[in-house]
Amino acid sequence: MKENILDVLMYLFENYMDDDEPVSFDQESLKQELLNAGFPLHEISKAFDWLESLARYPSLAESTATSHSSTRVYLKEECEKLDIECRGFLLFLEQTGVLETQSRELVIDRIMALDIDEFNLEQLKWVILMVLFNQPGQEAAFTWMEDLIYDETVSLLH
Repeated sequence: MKENILDVLMYLFENYMDDDEPVSFDQESLKQELLNAGFPLHEISKAFDWLESLARYPSLAESTATSHSSTRVYLKEECEKLDIECRGFLLFLEQTGVLETQSRELVIDRIMALDIDEFNLEQLKWVILMVLFNQPGQEAAFTWMEDLIYDETVSLLH
């Protein structure tokens, strides 16, 4: 199976970041854990870089930009990565208040930073969840997305 950066990120999120107990792994031990789980080293490195870039973004709660109702015009490259279903879902999340303008832009930036060719709605939901998890003050939006993802996963199992 060809694992990609998003698979590594989802594995990290499901196994470490969403845990109630704080985990104190250094990057080397975490890298070894991921190698043991079968992920390629180059994808692990890209995932660490992606997470470090996400952590460098200023908190959306501290942002001075105001949220306005506007229409997002996507670049050609963004449209190639985000199909109409993904763009519609982002618009839906904005209209329902789960995402604000700044968080939407952060999500789009993090998606464009993923080094993967094919991207779908399920992957989009995971990226949104990871972005919201990393942003203080976004707990309600995070919980809503988490419920959406895990409720859909349980539904698919039944």
